[in-house]
Amino acid sequence: MSDPFPRARTAIVGAATFGLGRCPGYEPRDMAAIAARDALAEAGLSFADVDGLFFTGSDDTFGGAMNLAQYCGIRPKVADNSRTGGNVFESYVERAAWLLDAGLIDCALIAYGSNQASATGKLSSTARPFVYEAAYRPLLPLTGYALAAQRHMHLYGTTKRQLGEVALAARKWAQLNPEAFVRTPLTMDEYLGARMISDPLGKLDCCLVTDGAAAVVMTRADRARDLATAPVAVLGAASMTTHSQISAMPELTVTPLAECGPRALAQAGLSPDDIDVVQLYDAFTINPILFLEDLGFCPKGEGGRFVDDGAIAPGGGLAVNTNGGGLSCTHPGMYGLFTIVEAVRQLRGECGDRQVKDARHAIAQGNGGVLSSQAVVVLGVD
Repeated sequence: MSDPFPRARTAIVGAATFGLGRCPGYEPRDMAAIAARDALAEAGLSFADVDGLFFTGSDDTFGGAMNLAQYCGIRPKVADNSRTGGNVFESYVERAAWLLDAGLIDCALIAYGSNQASATGKLSSTARPFVYEAAYRPLLPLTGYALAAQRHMHLYGTTKRQLGEVALAARKWAQLNPEAFVRTPLTMDEYLGARMISDPLGKLDCCLVTDGAAAVVMTRADRARDLATAPVAVLGAASMTTHSQISAMPELTVTPLAECGPRALAQAGLSPDDIDVVQLYDAFTINPILFLEDLGFCPKGEGGRFVDDGAIAPGGGLAVNTNGGGLSCTHPGMYGLFTIVEAVRQLRGECGDRQVKDARHAIAQGNGGVLSSQAVVVLGVD
Protein backbone atom coordinates (compact mmCIF):
# COMPACT_ATOMS: atom_id res chain seq x y z
CA MET A 1 0.00 0.00 0.00
CA SER A 2 1.41 3.40 -0.94
CA ASP A 3 2.02 5.95 1.80
CA PRO A 4 -0.43 8.88 1.37
CA PHE A 5 1.70 11.44 3.25
CA PRO A 6 0.83 14.99 2.04
CA ARG A 7 4.15 15.63 0.32
CA ALA A 8 4.97 19.36 -0.02
CA ARG A 9 1.41 20.35 0.93
CA THR A 10 2.64 21.87 4.20
CA ALA A 11 5.67 23.99 5.00
CA ILE A 12 7.73 25.43 7.81
CA VAL A 13 7.49 29.23 7.65
CA GLY A 14 9.26 30.26 10.85
CA ALA A 15 12.14 28.95 12.97
CA ALA A 16 13.87 30.46 15.97
CA THR A 17 16.02 29.68 19.01
CA PHE A 18 16.53 31.45 22.31
CA GLY A 19 18.84 31.22 25.31
CA LEU A 20 21.29 28.62 24.03
CA GLY A 21 24.03 27.79 26.50
CA ARG A 22 23.09 29.53 29.73
CA CYS A 23 19.88 31.51 30.28
CA PRO A 24 19.62 32.34 33.98
CA GLY A 25 16.49 34.01 35.26
CA TYR A 26 14.14 32.36 32.75
CA GLU A 27 11.79 29.45 33.24
CA PRO A 28 11.37 26.89 30.43
CA ARG A 29 7.96 28.33 29.50
CA ASP A 30 9.39 31.85 29.28
CA MET A 31 12.11 30.63 26.95
CA ALA A 32 9.75 28.64 24.74
CA ALA A 33 7.37 31.60 24.48
CA ILE A 34 10.17 33.93 23.33
CA ALA A 35 11.38 31.45 20.70
CA ALA A 36 7.77 30.95 19.59
CA ARG A 37 7.15 34.69 19.34
CA ASP A 38 10.26 35.11 17.20
CA ALA A 39 9.44 32.18 14.92
CA LEU A 40 5.94 33.55 14.34
CA ALA A 41 7.27 37.06 13.75
CA GLU A 42 9.57 35.76 11.01
CA ALA A 43 6.51 34.71 9.07
CA GLY A 44 4.55 37.86 9.86
CA LEU A 45 2.27 35.96 12.25
CA SER A 46 1.38 36.23 15.93
CA PHE A 47 0.05 34.04 18.73
CA ALA A 48 -3.47 34.94 17.60
CA ASP A 49 -2.89 32.97 14.38
CA VAL A 50 -1.99 29.72 16.15
CA ASP A 51 -4.68 27.05 16.37
CA GLY A 52 -2.45 23.98 16.72
CA LEU A 53 0.01 23.93 19.63
CA PHE A 54 2.63 21.22 20.18
CA PHE A 55 4.82 21.78 23.23
CA THR A 56 7.13 19.91 25.54
CA GLY A 57 9.06 21.70 28.27
CA SER A 58 11.71 20.28 30.57
CA ASP A 59 9.63 21.15 33.65
CA ASP A 60 6.26 19.92 32.38
CA THR A 61 4.91 16.54 33.40
CA PHE A 62 1.24 17.42 32.87
CA GLY A 63 -0.59 19.94 30.74
CA GLY A 64 2.45 21.48 29.07
CA ALA A 65 0.63 22.57 25.91
CA MET A 66 -2.27 23.91 27.96
CA ASN A 67 0.13 25.83 30.17
CA LEU A 68 1.97 27.41 27.25
CA ALA A 69 -1.34 28.21 25.55
CA GLN A 70 -2.48 30.09 28.65
CA TYR A 71 0.88 31.83 28.98
CA CYS A 72 0.80 33.06 25.36
CA GLY A 73 -2.92 33.74 25.10
CA ILE A 74 -3.45 30.98 22.54
CA ARG A 75 -6.76 29.10 22.24
CA PRO A 76 -5.77 26.10 20.12
CA LYS A 77 -8.07 23.57 18.53
CA VAL A 78 -5.32 20.99 19.04
CA ALA A 79 -2.96 20.94 22.03
CA ASP A 80 -0.39 18.12 22.12
CA ASN A 81 1.97 17.38 24.99
CA SER A 82 3.42 13.99 24.03
CA ARG A 83 6.62 12.89 25.77
CA THR A 84 8.42 10.16 23.84
CA GLY A 85 11.75 11.95 24.24
CA GLY A 86 13.86 14.02 21.91
CA ASN A 87 12.22 12.57 18.81
CA VAL A 88 8.81 13.99 19.66
CA PHE A 89 9.39 17.22 17.74
CA GLU A 90 9.81 15.41 14.43
CA SER A 91 6.67 13.46 15.35
CA TYR A 92 4.93 16.79 15.98
CA VAL A 93 5.84 17.87 12.43
CA GLU A 94 4.38 14.62 11.11
CA ARG A 95 1.12 15.11 13.03
CA ALA A 96 0.88 18.79 12.19
CA ALA A 97 1.29 18.03 8.49
CA TRP A 98 -1.67 15.66 8.57
CA LEU A 99 -3.85 18.06 10.59
CA LEU A 100 -3.01 21.02 8.37
CA ASP A 101 -3.61 19.09 5.17
CA ALA A 102 -6.96 17.86 6.50
CA GLY A 103 -8.00 21.45 7.22
CA LEU A 104 -8.43 20.80 10.94
CA ILE A 105 -5.94 23.54 11.81
CA ASP A 106 -4.40 26.45 9.90
CA CYS A 107 -1.24 27.31 11.83
CA ALA A 108 0.84 24.92 13.94
CA LEU A 109 3.36 26.06 16.54
CA ILE A 110 5.93 23.55 17.81
CA ALA A 111 8.01 24.70 20.78
CA TYR A 112 10.42 23.55 23.48
CA GLY A 113 12.22 25.20 26.38
CA SER A 114 14.65 24.03 29.06
CA ASN A 115 16.71 25.75 31.73
CA GLN A 116 18.30 22.54 33.00
CA ALA A 117 21.84 23.91 33.12
CA SER A 118 20.95 27.11 34.96
CA ALA A 119 18.46 25.40 37.27
CA THR A 120 20.37 22.25 38.20
CA GLY A 121 23.75 22.30 36.49
CA LYS A 122 23.21 18.76 35.25
CA LEU A 123 21.08 16.68 32.90
CA SER A 124 17.44 16.77 33.93
CA SER A 125 16.08 13.25 33.78
CA THR A 126 13.20 11.37 35.35
CA ALA A 127 14.57 8.01 34.18
CA ARG A 128 14.91 5.24 36.73
CA PRO A 129 16.72 1.91 36.27
CA PHE A 130 14.56 -0.84 34.80
CA VAL A 131 14.00 -3.56 37.38
CA TYR A 132 15.99 -6.11 35.36
CA GLU A 133 18.85 -3.65 34.78
CA ALA A 134 19.07 -2.04 38.22
CA ALA A 135 21.42 -4.69 39.64
CA TYR A 136 24.08 -3.55 37.18
CA ARG A 137 23.84 0.07 38.42
CA PRO A 138 23.60 1.70 34.99
CA LEU A 139 24.34 5.39 34.45
CA LEU A 140 21.20 6.51 32.67
CA PRO A 141 20.97 7.06 29.78
CA LEU A 142 24.71 6.81 29.09
CA THR A 143 25.16 3.11 29.84
CA GLY A 144 22.59 2.10 27.25
CA TYR A 145 24.43 3.97 24.52
CA ALA A 146 27.75 2.56 25.71
CA LEU A 147 26.27 -0.93 25.37
CA ALA A 148 25.25 -0.21 21.77
CA ALA A 149 28.70 1.23 21.04
CA GLN A 150 30.44 -1.85 22.48
CA ARG A 151 28.25 -4.11 20.39
CA HIS A 152 28.99 -2.15 17.21
CA MET A 153 32.70 -2.33 17.94
CA HIS A 154 32.49 -6.08 18.56
CA LEU A 155 30.49 -6.88 15.44
CA TYR A 156 31.99 -4.46 12.94
CA GLY A 157 35.41 -3.40 14.20
CA THR A 158 34.38 0.19 14.87
CA THR A 159 37.16 1.98 16.74
CA LYS A 160 37.41 4.59 19.46
CA ARG A 161 39.08 6.90 16.94
CA GLN A 162 36.05 6.62 14.66
CA LEU A 163 33.84 7.70 17.54
CA GLY A 164 36.29 10.56 17.95
CA GLU A 165 35.79 11.58 14.32
CA VAL A 166 32.15 12.33 15.20
CA ALA A 167 33.17 14.54 18.14
CA LEU A 168 35.84 16.36 16.13
CA ALA A 169 33.49 17.00 13.21
CA ALA A 170 30.86 18.46 15.53
CA ARG A 171 33.43 20.77 17.09
CA LYS A 172 34.68 21.96 13.70
CA TRP A 173 31.13 22.85 12.66
CA ALA A 174 30.58 24.59 16.01
CA GLN A 175 33.62 26.77 15.41
CA LEU A 176 31.75 28.20 12.41
CA ASN A 177 28.57 28.86 14.42
CA PRO A 178 28.42 31.97 16.64
CA GLU A 179 25.47 30.43 18.50
CA ALA A 180 27.36 27.27 19.52
CA PHE A 181 28.12 26.91 23.23
CA VAL A 182 31.55 25.24 22.85
CA ARG A 183 33.78 26.53 20.05
CA THR A 184 37.29 25.79 21.31
CA PRO A 185 39.45 23.59 19.06
CA LEU A 186 39.48 19.85 19.78
CA THR A 187 42.22 17.40 18.78
CA MET A 188 42.09 13.63 18.55
CA ASP A 189 44.66 13.35 21.34
CA GLU A 190 42.46 15.49 23.60
CA TYR A 191 39.47 13.36 22.71
CA LEU A 192 41.28 10.09 23.40
CA GLY A 193 42.63 11.45 26.68
CA ALA A 194 39.23 12.46 28.05
CA ARG A 195 37.96 10.78 31.21
CA MET A 196 36.20 7.47 30.61
CA ILE A 197 32.67 7.34 32.01
CA SER A 198 31.00 4.20 30.66
CA ASP A 199 33.33 2.19 28.45
CA PRO A 200 33.80 2.94 25.56
CA LEU A 201 32.19 6.37 26.02
CA GLY A 202 34.13 9.13 27.73
CA LYS A 203 33.38 12.73 28.58
CA LEU A 204 33.83 13.96 25.02
CA ASP A 205 31.53 11.26 23.64
CA CYS A 206 28.64 12.83 25.57
CA CYS A 207 26.40 15.74 24.66
CA LEU A 208 26.52 19.09 26.39
CA VAL A 209 24.27 20.07 29.28
CA THR A 210 22.85 23.49 28.38
CA ASP A 211 19.78 25.68 28.50
CA GLY A 212 17.90 26.44 25.32
CA ALA A 213 14.61 26.93 23.54
CA ALA A 214 13.43 26.55 19.96
CA ALA A 215 10.26 26.87 17.93
CA VAL A 216 9.03 26.27 14.40
CA VAL A 217 5.80 27.37 12.69
CA MET A 218 3.95 25.35 10.04
CA THR A 219 1.07 26.08 7.71
CA ARG A 220 -0.33 24.82 4.41
CA ALA A 221 1.75 25.44 1.31
CA ASP A 222 -0.90 27.61 -0.37
CA ARG A 223 -0.92 29.98 2.60
CA ALA A 224 2.85 29.80 3.09
CA ARG A 225 3.48 31.47 -0.26
CA ASP A 226 1.86 34.67 1.00
CA LEU A 227 3.88 34.94 4.23
CA ALA A 228 7.03 36.91 4.96
CA THR A 229 9.59 34.09 4.75
CA ALA A 230 10.51 31.61 2.03
CA PRO A 231 8.67 28.37 2.91
CA VAL A 232 10.54 25.12 3.50
CA ALA A 233 8.38 22.25 2.31
CA VAL A 234 7.73 19.17 4.42
CA LEU A 235 8.36 16.36 1.94
CA GLY A 236 8.16 13.38 4.28
CA ALA A 237 7.89 12.49 7.96
CA ALA A 238 7.78 9.17 9.78
CA SER A 239 8.20 7.68 13.26
CA MET A 240 8.86 4.28 14.84
CA THR A 241 9.29 2.85 18.36
CA THR A 242 10.66 -0.61 19.15
CA HIS A 243 11.36 -0.67 22.90
CA SER A 244 11.75 1.38 26.07
CA GLN A 245 14.71 -0.05 28.01
CA ILE A 246 17.96 -0.92 26.24
CA SER A 247 17.78 -4.53 27.50
CA ALA A 248 14.62 -4.96 25.40
CA MET A 249 16.11 -3.50 22.19
CA PRO A 250 15.69 -6.14 19.45
CA GLU A 251 19.16 -5.53 17.99
CA LEU A 252 21.64 -3.17 19.65
CA THR A 253 23.07 -1.88 16.38
CA VAL A 254 19.77 -1.38 14.51
CA THR A 255 17.50 1.45 15.64
CA PRO A 256 13.86 2.11 14.68
CA LEU A 257 15.25 4.64 12.20
CA ALA A 258 16.00 1.69 9.90
CA GLU A 259 12.24 1.43 9.35
CA CYS A 260 10.98 5.02 9.52
CA GLY A 261 13.95 6.68 7.77
CA PRO A 262 13.51 4.90 4.42
CA ARG A 263 9.75 5.38 4.75
CA ALA A 264 10.12 9.17 5.06
CA LEU A 265 12.56 9.28 2.13
CA ALA A 266 10.12 7.26 0.02
CA GLN A 267 7.33 9.72 0.89
CA ALA A 268 9.62 12.51 -0.31
CA GLY A 269 10.54 10.64 -3.49
CA LEU A 270 14.23 10.94 -2.59
CA SER A 271 17.20 8.72 -1.79
CA PRO A 272 20.16 9.39 0.53
CA ASP A 273 22.13 10.58 -2.52
CA ASP A 274 19.65 13.46 -2.91
CA ILE A 275 20.20 14.79 0.63
CA ASP A 276 22.53 17.78 1.01
CA VAL A 277 22.37 18.32 4.78
CA VAL A 278 21.78 15.82 7.60
CA GLN A 279 20.92 16.94 11.13
CA LEU A 280 21.16 14.01 13.55
CA TYR A 281 20.46 13.67 17.26
CA ASP A 282 24.05 13.20 18.46
CA ALA A 283 23.49 12.78 22.20
CA PHE A 284 26.48 10.41 22.06
CA THR A 285 29.12 9.81 19.40
CA ILE A 286 27.78 6.37 18.53
CA ASN A 287 24.46 7.90 17.47
CA PRO A 288 25.45 9.43 14.11
CA ILE A 289 27.26 6.21 13.17
CA LEU A 290 24.13 4.13 13.82
CA PHE A 291 21.78 6.68 12.29
CA LEU A 292 23.76 7.17 9.07
CA GLU A 293 23.64 3.41 8.57
CA ASP A 294 19.95 3.14 9.32
CA LEU A 295 19.11 6.04 6.99
CA GLY A 296 20.95 4.27 4.17
CA PHE A 297 23.95 6.56 3.75
CA CYS A 298 26.19 3.50 4.18
CA PRO A 299 25.67 -0.25 4.81
CA LYS A 300 25.14 -1.59 8.32
CA GLY A 301 28.51 -1.89 10.03
CA GLU A 302 30.22 0.67 7.78
CA GLY A 303 29.29 3.77 9.80
CA GLY A 304 32.63 4.02 11.56
CA ARG A 305 34.53 3.91 8.30
CA PHE A 306 32.00 6.28 6.71
CA VAL A 307 32.85 9.07 9.18
CA ASP A 308 36.63 8.55 8.98
CA ASP A 309 39.03 11.27 7.84
CA GLY A 310 36.68 14.21 8.40
CA ALA A 311 34.00 12.88 6.04
CA ILE A 312 31.16 14.56 8.01
CA ALA A 313 33.16 17.66 9.04
CA PRO A 314 33.26 20.95 7.10
CA GLY A 315 34.66 20.21 3.66
CA GLY A 316 33.81 16.51 3.92
CA GLY A 317 31.61 14.41 1.69
CA LEU A 318 28.42 14.81 3.73
CA ALA A 319 27.41 17.81 5.86
CA VAL A 320 26.24 16.40 9.21
CA ASN A 321 25.16 18.47 12.23
CA THR A 322 26.24 21.75 10.74
CA ASN A 323 25.44 23.78 13.88
CA GLY A 324 27.80 21.67 16.02
CA GLY A 325 25.09 19.30 17.18
CA GLY A 326 24.33 18.24 20.70
CA LEU A 327 28.01 17.53 21.21
CA SER A 328 29.21 21.11 20.70
CA CYS A 329 26.32 23.51 19.98
CA THR A 330 23.53 22.87 22.49
CA HIS A 331 21.71 20.07 24.26
CA PRO A 332 19.06 21.35 26.69
CA GLY A 333 17.65 17.98 27.70
CA MET A 334 15.94 17.26 24.38
CA TYR A 335 17.63 18.23 21.13
CA GLY A 336 15.22 17.12 18.39
CA LEU A 337 13.68 20.52 17.65
CA PHE A 338 17.11 22.06 17.12
CA THR A 339 17.85 19.62 14.28
CA ILE A 340 14.74 20.95 12.52
CA VAL A 341 15.69 24.59 13.07
CA GLU A 342 19.19 24.03 11.67
CA ALA A 343 17.84 22.14 8.65
CA VAL A 344 15.45 25.03 7.92
CA ARG A 345 18.20 27.61 8.26
CA GLN A 346 20.48 25.68 5.91
CA LEU A 347 17.76 25.35 3.28
CA ARG A 348 17.01 29.09 3.56
CA GLY A 349 20.72 29.88 3.13
CA GLU A 350 21.03 31.70 6.46
CA CYS A 351 24.04 29.95 8.00
CA GLY A 352 26.95 32.23 7.14
CA ASP A 353 30.35 30.57 7.41
CA ARG A 354 28.83 27.12 7.91
CA GLN A 355 26.38 27.37 5.02
CA VAL A 356 26.28 24.31 2.78
CA LYS A 357 26.36 25.51 -0.81
CA ASP A 358 23.20 24.98 -2.85
CA ALA A 359 21.45 22.99 -0.12
CA ARG A 360 18.07 21.85 -1.46
CA HIS A 361 17.11 18.82 0.62
CA ALA A 362 17.68 18.11 4.30
CA ILE A 363 16.98 15.47 6.91
CA ALA A 364 16.19 16.35 10.52
CA GLN A 365 16.10 13.38 12.90
CA GLY A 366 15.11 12.91 16.52
CA ASN A 367 15.95 10.20 19.04
CA GLY A 368 14.02 9.31 22.19
CA GLY A 369 14.87 7.10 25.14
CA VAL A 370 17.83 4.75 24.72
CA LEU A 371 17.66 4.47 20.92
CA SER A 372 14.03 3.55 21.63
CA SER A 373 11.88 5.88 19.55
CA GLN A 374 12.95 7.51 16.31
CA ALA A 375 11.40 10.13 14.04
CA VAL A 376 12.61 11.82 10.90
CA VAL A 377 11.53 14.73 8.72
CA VAL A 378 12.60 15.33 5.12
CA LEU A 379 12.57 18.99 4.10
CA GLY A 380 13.15 20.74 0.79
CA VAL A 381 13.08 23.99 -1.16
CA ASP A 382 12.30 24.64 -4.83
